[in-house]
Amino acid sequence: MRSPGRPDPSRVVQRQFWRVIATGVTTAEASIEVGVSVPVGSRWFRHAGGMAPISLVEPTGRYLTFEEREEIAILTAKGAGVREIARSLQRNPGTISRELRRNAATRGGKQEYRAVVAQWKAQQAAKRPKTAKLVSNDKLRQYVQEHLAGTVRRSDGSVVTGPATPAWKGLNKPHRADRRWAIAWSPEQISHRLKADFPDDESMRISHEAIYQSLFIEGRGALKRELVTCLRTGRALRQPRARAQNRPQGHVTADVVLSKRPAEAADRAIPGHWEGDLIIGTGRSAIGTIVERCSRSTLLVHLPRLVGWGEMPPVKNGPALGGYGAVAMNTALRESMTALPQQLRKTLTWDRGKELSAHAQFTLETGTRVFFADSHSPWQRPTNENTNGLLRQYFPKGTDLSRWSAEDLEAIALTLNNRPRKILDWRTPAEVFAQQLRSVQQPGVATTG
Repeated sequence: MRSPGRPDPSRVVQRQFWRVIATGVTTAEASIEVGVSVPVGSRWFRHAGGMAPISLVEPTGRYLTFEEREEIAILTAKGAGVREIARSLQRNPGTISRELRRNAATRGGKQEYRAVVAQWKAQQAAKRPKTAKLVSNDKLRQYVQEHLAGTVRRSDGSVVTGPATPAWKGLNKPHRADRRWAIAWSPEQISHRLKADFPDDESMRISHEAIYQSLFIEGRGALKRELVTCLRTGRALRQPRARAQNRPQGHVTADVVLSKRPAEAADRAIPGHWEGDLIIGTGRSAIGTIVERCSRSTLLVHLPRLVGWGEMPPVKNGPALGGYGAVAMNTALRESMTALPQQLRKTLTWDRGKELSAHAQFTLETGTRVFFADSHSPWQRPTNENTNGLLRQYFPKGTDLSRWSAEDLEAIALTLNNRPRKILDWRTPAEVFAQQLRSVQQPGVATTG
């Protein structure tokens, strides 16, 4: 085996590094804590895509540890024999003999036992590289790529190209800029859906963690690194997400606060209860999102610019020409909600944005009661918050959302509603919502609302 020159820190140190990273500290803090330089720790983190490339389980006592190799090096330097070292470490003499013979440093033409070099040689010899499943199974790789990076299509099958995307290059990957639109199932969705689509083919199985490793870890698997842009976050590294803060508003009265919402909306057992919000883009552009709590079915509300937008400077307390003032929001939301049967539009839970300040008129026109979540409490609309996170893959922050037509939004909603969900036992929202429609359309079925 060639001389390693300056060997990398042992796997003991690497495991400790990734355990510290798992606690949420920065790469620099983790590096200092385990005793490696910050550039080394940063390189480990970057090359592994932010996820541990090695098992964090401690090896069994069958193998010599780095501490034992240090003790062997000290005793050998003192001139101790093999049996004396074995007695000191409570190991078999044959184990010590093989260790001194196999893992001694040979630089300079003579054998000299050093703990760091011995540990590196042992780690190299213990490697058992094998071909990744996505490399050897073409059918499986094609399925994964298609459901991760496939094209978005309208209901008639025509392809929606989406925005023009920047090149994938350099260290600063454009996760906040425009990314190409894709089917974008998550690795967990793909992994579980394989069992439903290929129930009798055991070769069509792969864990979601193996898909993540193929995307994030350099040299692991057959998926191109740039396909991380097809993940919801679009990040090239695993990072914690920051929660957006809702702005409190003063137009919410005591009869429409969340505590007044019917109890049946909380347990998700009865369909027809929705959550809603806006996703905001540049230039005061926005898209309305409403999600059914039971089926997780999503509707996207098109909010085009009003006449006069861009022709004059904005006027304080003037008309909201951006497209999501109270009147425009009511009109667009009414058109979306009234397309549903009355039994499937009972309540709507919104944040405290002023865009729904005319909620009383909306309730009068649609029969859908509106309730508002508490200030700074996005977890009270969990389904909508999660869906907005999924939608940010197609509508990133910092982009103009007014450029997309109602047909484009319909295509994205169709794509999202045909993604299998873990919470739905890997069925799609479209399948569950279709079942709900059939139940309310059956004659003689009692409904509430």
